Amino acid sequence: MINDMFQQHINFAHTHWQRLLLSGDTAIDATCGNGHDTLFLAKLALTQSTGRLFAIDIQESAIQKTKTLLQQHLNDSLLQRIIFKHGCHSKFDSELSLNSIKLIVYNLGYLPGGNKQITTQAQTTLQSIEHAMDLLMEGGLISITCYPGHNEGSIEQSELLKLASKLDVKQWACSHHTWLRNQAPSVLFLKKI
Repeated sequence: MINDMFQQHINFAHTHWQRLLLSGDTAIDATCGNGHDTLFLAKLALTQSTGRLFAIDIQESAIQKTKTLLQQHLNDSLLQRIIFKHGCHSKFDSELSLNSIKLIVYNLGYLPGGNKQITTQAQTTLQSIEHAMDLLMEGGLISITCYPGHNEGSIEQSELLKLASKLDVKQWACSHHTWLRNQAPSVLFLKKI
């Protein structure tokens, strides 16, 4: 357990997702990027006949990379349980019901290996989080990996921490995990009580 506290930020987040997400649950990867988190979530939530996973990204190249990765590691019955959406993470699929999602994941910043000028933006990220809060079921979690090492990432993290600090403590349990090195990524968890 002690070692869990000192993992890299992505492994740290994954450890918490593993403890929460069960086979048959519904999850959203709101920024699917190269698909590594999407694959991790698919292996946790999807079975041949249950579970759903939504993979969203504003860049078509990210959607394609995610699809390619998933096709290499998942069978067709699991792939059919994944809904891909090319678009901004501020707009979720209209078929999603309120209080129906167990885990919503954000890995903010830019697409690794892609154009570093295209990043998530504080304004649309905040819109997305506010909508995500309504979609989340009781006991569900919003997991946000922040990258304050670039200008927009620093703004995003600051705005997200302001949002988290204003949430009703009777409805939300919030924690922010940072690593003590210059401009290190951080993980923000918002759990619906």
